[in-house]
This record gives sequence, structure tokens and C-alpha cells, in this order.
Amino acid sequence: MTTNVSWPGDDELRQRLAGICDQIEHTDSTLRVFVPGTHSKARVMEQLDQLRATINPTVLIEPDNRPPLFGVPVGVKDIFHCDGWTTRCGSDLPPELFQGPEAIAVTRLKAAGAIVMGKTATTEFAYFAPAETRNPVNPNHTPGGSSSGSAAGVAAGFFDYALGTQTVGSIIRPASYCGIAGFKPSLGRIATQGVVPFSGTVDHVGVFGRSASVLPSVQSILDDRWEKTLPWDRIKLGVPAGAYLQQTEALPLGSFHEYVRRLEAAGCDVVEVPALDDIDEINRRHNRLIAGEIARVHAPWFHEQKDRYRSATREIIEKGMAVGEEELTGLRSSCPRLRATLSACMTKHSLDAWICPSTTGEAPRGLATTGSPLMNLPWTHSGLPAITIPAGSGAAGLPLGLQLVGDFMADERLLALAAVVERMLEG
Repeated sequence: MTTNVSWPGDDELRQRLAGICDQIEHTDSTLRVFVPGTHSKARVMEQLDQLRATINPTVLIEPDNRPPLFGVPVGVKDIFHCDGWTTRCGSDLPPELFQGPEAIAVTRLKAAGAIVMGKTATTEFAYFAPAETRNPVNPNHTPGGSSSGSAAGVAAGFFDYALGTQTVGSIIRPASYCGIAGFKPSLGRIATQGVVPFSGTVDHVGVFGRSASVLPSVQSILDDRWEKTLPWDRIKLGVPAGAYLQQTEALPLGSFHEYVRRLEAAGCDVVEVPALDDIDEINRRHNRLIAGEIARVHAPWFHEQKDRYRSATREIIEKGMAVGEEELTGLRSSCPRLRATLSACMTKHSLDAWICPSTTGEAPRGLATTGSPLMNLPWTHSGLPAITIPAGSGAAGLPLGLQLVGDFMADERLLALAAVVERMLEG
């Protein structure tokens, strides 16, 4: 039962949500942000009415007392369980194989007043088999993956925030390709309970938004350890010079160095620091680790359902079956070792954050691939917090991003720093 109380902004909120739903109706047949059948205007308005019915009318009248995300539209990647929706994980497998209780992250957004616009498309089980989602900047190109629909939906204006996950580069890469901000917190800062797992050792839950400056408002809801931090004054950034950076394509790398010069001119200290020269070995360990862990997730049903998997997913699971328990234990220990090495390097050089390209280049043309995650992999392996912010475009006119990486558990400081860097680049 809905409340009949009149409160400031009621009409504006309804009109805004209705307008977004109309936009989705006209454009999602091209962009394919949502899992088919998971978005409807009636469902959105029903959520708003239910939300109003649970809130004391006197609270509605006082805007400052309303839940912090009251009426804010959000997208939920379709590997998060969300009451009222079936989780399909971008797969043709029977969904009852991997259902479960609602994800903690989803419950927290709902409790804060958010409106779930629908389940957003993902690559199959958050690996490389692409979704049908297209890049809103240019629909002839991929939006990246695996959080394809979450990134594309924020960029298209379908919702203000979206939940995503990253096991290699699935937040930073699509956010960069779509020209928005994406934040992968430190490992463990946002609960993964209620999310269909890929690799329990390195799965991260994170968020998308239009800019770095808007992300703390949602991060503080998802992270119960969140603390406010003072604005930055002087910033010292480290460029991880060496083999890692050389994985980037030549033209995007040139654009990256141009943005670094702009930050120096704006007052940042930027130094080159030799780091990640063993990147090939880090890449190998990470890929073996996630293969071994996804194989164990799918072991209960894989052989019976093998032919229903797409080839990329089937191949990584089969590869992971060859990773023994002893090897897997060693691979897992690689993550805290790399974290300690990178943190010690930051301390030695008094770095506030690392700075590097968000991707190896612009979003590839077509939907056959979701692009390379190589620029994101070591930061995921180490569990350090990372954020991408928009930083111009490449030769094809598609977005590029700057990736900033903070010290472990220094998430609040990283987001505050990213907001300052964002303003520097706008100035």
C-alpha cells in the first residue's frame, strides 16, 4: 500500500524515472545493456511505490532525512543474486544450478533507497565469452567486459550507479572503454557473498559512476569500514616504468604520457619507478590461479552440462582442472607477496598512488572480444584499490582512461585523490 503524502521532489523523481524508462525502451534494443526481460517501467515504478510505503511520511517531507540513495536508479550485474530476478550469468546453463540468497551489496543499495532498473548483461560467468552489449560511444565497438551492461548503462544514462565485479580487468576496462569512472576497491572491502564466484581468491566487487567524485556516496554504503578523508593537497604519483607499461599500444601510451605532463603542470609530482618487470610471470600465475578456481566452482555440474558452455568458458574450466591443489596453494600465496612488494615500493618512493593507462588501447571494433585486461591484472592479483577516470580519446575517437592505484586498504584516500586529479584534468 502506497502513502498518499505529498513531498518535495515526488513529481520530479517520478518524471525522471519514467523518462529513463522511455529512453531504455527506445535505445536498449541497440545497446542491449539489460538481460532481456529484467527491465520494465511498471517494475521500476512499483519499486518506488514500495519504497515510499516503507518510509514515515514525515521523513519523506524532509529531504535530508531520506535514505541516502532514495529513488536513485542502479544497475546490477547478472552474477549478483537479486530478489525478484533470476541470476543467469550470461549463460545457457540451467539457472537453478547457481541460485542463492540476495547479494549483500544489492541488499545494501536497496536499504539505502536505490531503485534496481534491471539485471545488466555480463560475459558468460564473468569470463571472456562476450555479451551482446554495445558501446554507447560507438555501438560498432565492444563496451568491454565482463561488466559490460553495467558500464554501458551508466555511460548511456540508464542508471546513476552500477555494481560490477573484477577478477582480472572487468571493472576498470569497461569503464575506460565507455568513458566513465569505475572503482575496484581493495580486496575484501565490499562483500562478495551472494555473487556467483569466479575466483574466490581475487574476485572483487566494485562500482561504476559518471565520475570519481560521485563514487564515495555509494562506496560508503557498500563498505562498512568506510571513513571520510580530508582532501588532498600535494600529490606524488609513480609511473610503473618497464615491462608492464610496454604492454600498452604505442598511440595510447603517448596519450598517457601527455596526460601525465598535464598533471605535472597542474602541480603533481610524478616519478618513474621501476616496477612489475616480472609481469609475464605475474600474468601466468594469475591466469593459472583463476583457471584453477573457476574449475572448482563448476566441478559439480561441468561434465553433465559441458556442451552448454561457450567455448572460452569451457576452455578455461578444462585448463583449470589440470591445476592441482598444491600448485593452487602456491598460486594463492603469490597475491599477498605481490601486494607486499608493491606497497613497499610505494613507501620507499613516498608515492600516494601509481598512475598508468587503464587499458592497452581503445575499445576493439566488433563484439568478438572484450579487449585486453593486461593493464589491470597485477592490481587485481595484488588486491590493491584501483580506479579509472576518463582521459580523452584515441585515434578512433573512443575513450581512454587514466588508472590510479592506491595502497592496500587506503580506498578512501584513493577516491579523494582521484577526484582531485579529475578536477586538475578539467582545469
